[in-house]
Amino acid sequence: MTKRYRKHSPTARLSLAIAHYEQRFCKAAALHKRLARSAGTRIGAVLYSGSQKNGNGGGKTTMAQSGTTIKQLRERLKQLETHLRKENPVLLEVVQSFRQLDRVAYRLGLLDPNESFATRVPWWPLLSVLGLYSSGKSSFINYYLGLRLQPTGNQAVDDKFTVLCYSSDPTPRVLPGRSLDADPRFPFYQISEDIEKVEQGQGRRVDAYLQLKTCASEKLRGKIIIDSPGFDADAQRDATLKLTDHIIELSDLVIVMFDARHPEPGAMRDTLERLVTNTMNRADSNKFLYVLNQIDTSAREDNPEKVFAAWQRALANKGLMAGRSYAIYNPDVAMSIEDENLRRRFEEKRDFDCAEIYERIHQVEVDRAYRIIGVLEETAKKIQNELVPQLQAHRKLWRKRVLQGDLIVFGVLGLTAFGLSFYLGYWVDGRFSPPWLPLLQDKVFPWVALSGVVGAIALIHYFIQKALTPGVFKTLEKSIDDERTREFLLKAFHKNTGFLRAFLPSGPTGWGVGARKRISKVILDTGLYVQRLNDQFTDPSGKQPTPTHYAATTAMDN
Repeated sequence: MTKRYRKHSPTARLSLAIAHYEQRFCKAAALHKRLARSAGTRIGAVLYSGSQKNGNGGGKTTMAQSGTTIKQLRERLKQLETHLRKENPVLLEVVQSFRQLDRVAYRLGLLDPNESFATRVPWWPLLSVLGLYSSGKSSFINYYLGLRLQPTGNQAVDDKFTVLCYSSDPTPRVLPGRSLDADPRFPFYQISEDIEKVEQGQGRRVDAYLQLKTCASEKLRGKIIIDSPGFDADAQRDATLKLTDHIIELSDLVIVMFDARHPEPGAMRDTLERLVTNTMNRADSNKFLYVLNQIDTSAREDNPEKVFAAWQRALANKGLMAGRSYAIYNPDVAMSIEDENLRRRFEEKRDFDCAEIYERIHQVEVDRAYRIIGVLEETAKKIQNELVPQLQAHRKLWRKRVLQGDLIVFGVLGLTAFGLSFYLGYWVDGRFSPPWLPLLQDKVFPWVALSGVVGAIALIHYFIQKALTPGVFKTLEKSIDDERTREFLLKAFHKNTGFLRAFLPSGPTGWGVGARKRISKVILDTGLYVQRLNDQFTDPSGKQPTPTHYAATTAMDN
């Protein structure tokens, strides 16, 4: 090493020596991180605490584990763009904006190179039907599709989430949950990892929670419907509720079914708490439709108004004071109503409410586009206003602790060395005169000694940083309730606590002028995307010809 530095000036030699040791320790830290990741451990677990989990223990998913490589990600986004170029060019531009967010997230460390915000968004219009068991969810879906696809009954007959998808094959097919977990085109892609985090050991049993059914109903073309098990139909409540929350986040329309045979609050306590109280204050609360199903059962006593009023009081007690409510029943499985006038009254109410519900179902294809643009804007603002400030605050705390640790340790070492020099008699007549002082006149020894000192200082700093980082890491982890936000920040914090990062006073890695401009542009573009969507469905000025007027004009010209 010394021969390599001899041709440089003393100042240059010092700089090269420092750079040499910095490079060595950076490589060591990087190797440590790679070993932690290859073992399938939790983010930073080996580097920070030395603890390990097995590969299925709910830890961070690496490229090898998830099965998604950078090349596969690019190919998937390319296929998505090809599809959207034909279907909706506005959404094609939205994908490009997601790519801009990805670039910022890669530099910040929020995403791994084989991840994309675009893959976290379901691009198919998605409708979900939730509620109590035996509330008529499956019979409603069967009647809507015109096929007896889902099993029905008065007791819990299905304990799985069923994803219904269109197929040109006239024979309906049932595929296992693994088909959804492994296919990125569907909303349950890699959901086994989330199940594993909720209930250890259940991730490999994804087939017990999910299934995919296909049929040739034209009403399914271009959309996906999810039928859920009843809240009380599954003993494994934690995993079921986790999947329910996942569905609600992804859906463009959520139909919540209640049973008219049991409108009292006690019979639907879980449903009211989970799907009314926890959802009415959401920004997208208008996507929830509350439906009292099987209202035909009240025909025997001719008291549908009382049943409906009791149900609405139960909703009001949970805070739902406004909004449209529906009362329907399935004529294919309804009880016989002998009185003709009474039957006509029930049928008119059913047909009127079903027409509104079906119109909302048809509308999900439009809602999907606005929902995706909303996710884009929300993600950009979350990075700018939430993730970066939190990352910056915890990085500042980490840097302060590391530098304080350096000051204390090196202060103690300095005082110890100073005292030891007196003990060894290195001070003569007030001058520092150690026996090895003449060696400093040598051309080689000073640089060897300096390299050793710099190396020792770097090594001590490395271990100080390693010892103090877990505290800030745990503080960050405990301060965040949202699982997805926690995942983003832990990865970004890991990147921002690299070797010698404590000596850099700047903000988070990758958060520069360019990143800020990209985020601002994406937020600005979302408004333009909404305007373009509005132009497809509205014409306030009345200047665009209606399809009927255009067709008539064309016929006259011909």
